[in-house]
Amino acid sequence: MTNWISALADLQTRDEPCVLVTIIEERGSTPRNAGSKMVVSAAKIYDTIGGGHLEYKAMEIARDMLASGSQGTRLERFSLGASLGQCCGGVNVLLFELMGQPQAQIAVFGAGHVGRALVPLLASLPCRVRWIDSRENEFPDTLPAGVLKIVNEEPLDEVAELPTGSYCIVMTHNHQLDLELTAAILKRADFGYFGLIGSKTKRVKFEHRLRDRGYEPALLQRMRCPMGLAEVKGKLPIEIAVSIAAEVIATYNASFGQSSAGQEPVAQLLPVSRRSQGPR
Repeated sequence: MTNWISALADLQTRDEPCVLVTIIEERGSTPRNAGSKMVVSAAKIYDTIGGGHLEYKAMEIARDMLASGSQGTRLERFSLGASLGQCCGGVNVLLFELMGQPQAQIAVFGAGHVGRALVPLLASLPCRVRWIDSRENEFPDTLPAGVLKIVNEEPLDEVAELPTGSYCIVMTHNHQLDLELTAAILKRADFGYFGLIGSKTKRVKFEHRLRDRGYEPALLQRMRCPMGLAEVKGKLPIEIAVSIAAEVIATYNASFGQSSAGQEPVAQLLPVSRRSQGPR
């Protein structure tokens, strides 16, 4: 049986949510002592808090928390008597802690000036970043924690590898590559956010070409171009990066239920076209 420490580390590496169950109080006769732990994922349990119906009930509660997206912690008191199908006669108090909170998976295509300003900002958020470019020498020598550098002569191939719900940001050095990445991302249509750097003119040109390829207007409306919050103005790389990061934060908060009560999702609130990000 995998111990709970190894299981927790493995699940967190794979960004798989789980619940850590701990006996925090014991009274009388109980199968395991206070401090005993187990980890419950959607598919498996690791280690044990004593087995029997107590463990089964704990597993049920943990999986309910995972299924409902519950936040924070939960305490439950169990009498280990006939009603629970156990004969110990003691009492256990269990602490349930949801681990591996949902994180945004962000793919940044392009390691140019804006990309180099943007990625450190994204890396300071609760997210994982894939930074993709065909040019090895464009990346800085040191990457922030949580950033995976991907050098691929065919960046387009990386679109198929993205997890469902990824936040996609396209800002490469090549106009045609931007178009092909846009087409591939929209074709998947399972992204959480898609932003394309450029001007309103660039958007109009891309929409025209994509409509010729059969893309529906409703799908094209999901593309953020120009991307970033209009309130954050400026054309310096860091100014554009801050604007984009702000929009990503707003989208993330809305998607993961951290927006204000009654607030509409940010994708519905923000206008499709805003200020120019350069003549791209």
